[in-house]
Amino acid sequence: MADRLWNGNYIRIWTGNFLLNFSFTLIVPLLPLYLSEAFGASNDVIGMALAGYTLMALVVRPFSGYVVDNYPRKIVLIVCNFFFFLLFFGYIVAGSLTMFTIFRTLHGAPFGSVTVAASTVAIDVLPSSRRSEGIGYYGLSNNLATALGPVLAIYMLQAFKGDFHALFWISTAFSFAGLLIDASIKLPPRDFMPEKKVISLDRFFLLKGWREALAMICYSFSYGVVSTYVAIYGKEELGITSGTGIFFTLFAVGLIVSRLTGAKALRENRVSHNAATGCLASMCGYLVFAAVGNPVGYYLSAFIIGLGNGHMYPAFQNMFINLAENSQRGTANSSILTSWDAGLGLGVLFGGMLSEHFGYHVAFWAALAVNASGVLWYFLHVRRHFEENKLR
Repeated sequence: MADRLWNGNYIRIWTGNFLLNFSFTLIVPLLPLYLSEAFGASNDVIGMALAGYTLMALVVRPFSGYVVDNYPRKIVLIVCNFFFFLLFFGYIVAGSLTMFTIFRTLHGAPFGSVTVAASTVAIDVLPSSRRSEGIGYYGLSNNLATALGPVLAIYMLQAFKGDFHALFWISTAFSFAGLLIDASIKLPPRDFMPEKKVISLDRFFLLKGWREALAMICYSFSYGVVSTYVAIYGKEELGITSGTGIFFTLFAVGLIVSRLTGAKALRENRVSHNAATGCLASMCGYLVFAAVGNPVGYYLSAFIIGLGNGHMYPAFQNMFINLAENSQRGTANSSILTSWDAGLGLGVLFGGMLSEHFGYHVAFWAALAVNASGVLWYFLHVRRHFEENKLR
């Protein structure tokens, strides 16, 4: 009889992660519009204001992996989740672009920490025989949040007649619900056991996975450019005033379809195959987005990018986990998330600069070029390295 995948703790951490990401994605796609309308910010200023969140998460994630590996994970999860919830109030009280930027940047710290803690707890509560498959399904919680968040945000914004603060309050409420569910997770007691030996860089970042990390940076760079500026681009260039929700819905449908169809390959440990399929499909999606400047290309690309990312990301997460010792699960998780954040932050920042000074199309073609570089790097250096160095 196969080990049970959907046990009580796994369902709780899955649901808590969904609510965490839902509270996050409910506001993210509309923040550029909010900053533009509320504070009159230009695209490059918007890019700098929003990049701080990702860069802060990038800074704290390596340390988060070390803390998660050496201290009680549930305590780390709850503390980080509490501060993530608390900082939502900053968006509500911020009365200037400067204050908004400060709160937004600070918010990245608990987000960076809680996502490392949550993904590591998810691995802990999975039976070892179904870990690769479970990691893939765990990502569905992110995907569903990505599907529902932007769509509901747009409808809510219309229902509240453009009142962004109402969305901030709703996000705060969902974040609190996620905190309560995470608090109900039951884990065996774990002592505070910081390492006595000299702390090396490999306890903060999985050095063995630097090739995989570089590829991930390229993939998230392109996603950072497109996801951040897709709403403004659709409105200003294509005349699509309410299509952002449909874009992210199609993106999430692609993610969900690929997660479900790719589960068998992960169960059979064909990780590098899934990664190859995913990064090639994503590249094709970014090509469609950049080359086909009409609503058909706009929506079609969303589904294709979703298909690709849904295969690629869980495969790469399994790569990091399989390259690491069991005592480095937190470090492995923080390493892939750090890599993703690094590319995402650079994409938001440079995407804003390029779109402001050279136009959206230049920014999107640059995103495609960086993504294609990551695909080439994967086939030349990553795939063989993983197969030769994986531990399980």
